[in-house]
Amino acid sequence: MPERDEPAYDPLQPGEGEAIAPTGQGGPMDLALDEAESLEKVLGDEPTGPAEKARSLWSDAWHQLRRNPVFIVSSLLILFLVLIAIWPQLIASGDPLHCDLSKSQQGSAPGHPFGYDTQGCDVYTRTVYGARASITVGVCATLGAALLGSALGGLAGFFGHWGDALLSRIADIFFGIPVVLGGLVFLSVVTSTTVWPVVGFIVLLGWPQLARIARGSVITAKQNDYVQAARALGAGNTRLLLRHVAPNAVAPVIVVATIALGTYIALEATLSFLGVGLRPPTVSWGIDISNAASQIRNAPHMLLYPAGALSLTVLAFIMLGDAVRDALDPKLR
Repeated sequence: MPERDEPAYDPLQPGEGEAIAPTGQGGPMDLALDEAESLEKVLGDEPTGPAEKARSLWSDAWHQLRRNPVFIVSSLLILFLVLIAIWPQLIASGDPLHCDLSKSQQGSAPGHPFGYDTQGCDVYTRTVYGARASITVGVCATLGAALLGSALGGLAGFFGHWGDALLSRIADIFFGIPVVLGGLVFLSVVTSTTVWPVVGFIVLLGWPQLARIARGSVITAKQNDYVQAARALGAGNTRLLLRHVAPNAVAPVIVVATIALGTYIALEATLSFLGVGLRPPTVSWGIDISNAASQIRNAPHMLLYPAGALSLTVLAFIMLGDAVRDALDPKLR
């Protein structure tokens, strides 16, 4: 007689002579439930909800910055400095150019907490008004150098060939010029008392650094798969550069420019101290430090306050740049 086909064994079905174990008695259903509960514990103690929307680079950086105390402190300090640079009358009601020789080098007095300088001018008022020139030079020079350097470096890195080689050689020439010596030569022939010659000089010597950063960032970004895919779909060079490469290559430029802003403020003070930067009647921390250097033993307060304001401003911008760098660079998190 032909053999009868036996049904396949099902572990969840009871065999001959076996009864289905009730729940909680170690039956096959309980084993499956235990495995599901173990998997749920591995994935998380709480049930998973809807998937959280992925953040972009900039939203993720802002999420990190809001929790960084260095960023908060430096931002508040910079905001205060910008406010007094725009409206110095908020905290200083005097005239920085009003001087009284009868009060030359006197110490602090009621209404004049920082004392007087050699010409009898109020040191407190001049320190407050000095923020305007220094911050104006730093911000304008940074914007100019960042825009010029990003444009030239980005185009050279994207298109390459002879334009890239030419830009690299020109940048090497500017890198070989000493900054202070170049300022002494360039600004010594300028007679203007405004901030724009100093801004132009800093942009002239500052753009190669940012151009090199932008060039390297663009070269890295254009090799990514999404850029190659967009090119394969027919996107032109302009669309590739503006829509795909530039937004993903601008982060290093922002970081370097933010740190360089504090350096440019210090450079302006150095050139003004040497007598080739800003000139009177412009009120500048560098000018006040230069006037006070010869009287440091007789009246140290003349040097202490403008030098302290300069150091605090440079430190605030450098701290801001460090915080932005940590937020935009995933390797440093």
